[in-house]
Amino acid sequence: MSLQKQASAGVVWTFIQQFGQQIVNFGVSIVLARLLMPSEFGLIGMISVFIGIGNALVNGGLTQSLIRSKELDQEDYSTVFFYNLGASIIIYALIYVCSPLIADFYNQPILIGIIRLYCLSFIISALTAVQQARLTKEMNFKIQTIIGLPSLVIGGVSGIILAYLGYGVWSIVWSQLISGVAKTIQFWKYSGWSPSIVFSLDKFKSHFKFGYKITLSNLIAKIASNSYLIIIGRFFAASQVGYYTRAETMKNLPVTNLSVALNKVTYPLFSDIQNDNDRLKKVNQKLMKIVVYVIAPVLVFSAVLAIPIFRFLLTEKWLPAVPYFRILCVAGILSPIEMYNVNILMVKGRSDLMLKLTIMKNVLLAIGILIGIQFGIYGLLYAQVALSLISFLMNAHYTNKYINYTAIEQLRDLVPIFLLVLITGFSIYFIDSYLSSQIDIFRIIIGLGTGIGLYVILSHLFKFSSFTDLRKLVFKK
Repeated sequence: MSLQKQASAGVVWTFIQQFGQQIVNFGVSIVLARLLMPSEFGLIGMISVFIGIGNALVNGGLTQSLIRSKELDQEDYSTVFFYNLGASIIIYALIYVCSPLIADFYNQPILIGIIRLYCLSFIISALTAVQQARLTKEMNFKIQTIIGLPSLVIGGVSGIILAYLGYGVWSIVWSQLISGVAKTIQFWKYSGWSPSIVFSLDKFKSHFKFGYKITLSNLIAKIASNSYLIIIGRFFAASQVGYYTRAETMKNLPVTNLSVALNKVTYPLFSDIQNDNDRLKKVNQKLMKIVVYVIAPVLVFSAVLAIPIFRFLLTEKWLPAVPYFRILCVAGILSPIEMYNVNILMVKGRSDLMLKLTIMKNVLLAIGILIGIQFGIYGLLYAQVALSLISFLMNAHYTNKYINYTAIEQLRDLVPIFLLVLITGFSIYFIDSYLSSQIDIFRIIIGLGTGIGLYVILSHLFKFSSFTDLRKLVFKK
């Protein structure tokens, strides 16, 4: 199969997987949000940083090295598998021992048991990391989709049943573990690979040399991305953490869906053309515009209609999360662009620059938190918006060095999309202001219908290239 056909098939199956997973996750989270209290979600939010750290260490740079490397054998895969498994056991043991200290930090004794149970997911995840990397390298996303979706359904349904039976926060924990176990069983059955009892020190050194910098970068990024939860959890009530995590989850639906879906395809695709800078620039430019063309209106339209959306889906008790959600939507618009700029460094083998960038951005993050906390939660949120813009500029600086694509060029490509989104967003706002006395579902349908219709019509009239490229990708013509 040609590279183009592989990429096209990969995009289709990855979209099915990513959007299918998010539909299931979204449906489950809506039901759980109705059954549980914001404070119970806040407890999970408090330990998100430790879950993120564990996952970054277990599923970090060595699997990325496998995807990037040209020639691999059974020794490579087996070596990385046993490293991941050993690392996951050690990390779990450390967090198990430290769980009382974490609980004391937040003054929440219940976190001891939650952490010790939830973090078993590290070991479960390590058992499938190499299988997923092999399938991603082969751009075989069909099997990953067939495995991933049923696993989520099993875990999600289990969580809902437990929540209905009154298990509270534990229903969230068991939902994740049951889903992970179901996924592991299926990966071992259907992936077509299992490890040999072998560990090559030379192979390990080769992958570690590239991968440890990515692992460190991911580790720092995870700590940084969850730093707000640490601060909010330490200085504010658990319910505030719940409101923030719900707003973040709602914002991440479009951002994570499309960005992660395309990133799974584009990283191995970029790796195959890593030595052709002109082609890298063209592919990166086209994909970036398509992603922003889809994500930006979803975020803006959702922000405008946030009150009826939150009230209809989650009930009145979650309305305090609406202001957080609107600010986070603004910060989220540039997230996918940052991901594509980072991918250029990864395929060029410059994990050292990726680590350097991550350190610099997180120094700025620490400064932003110190300033923002003086103004409460809203100060922290607005600092996040400013930092998203600074991160974009820093990443684009290095992208320009390798594929001659400056931050100014990137913004020039995206400004027409942003203007179109603002026009349609204001249209929705004015229409919804006249419908404020109507039932929420009516406001949502009219608002989204108007926005999407106007967005498509204007895209067609003004011949937006992203609109044309997206039609070709979806309809194959």
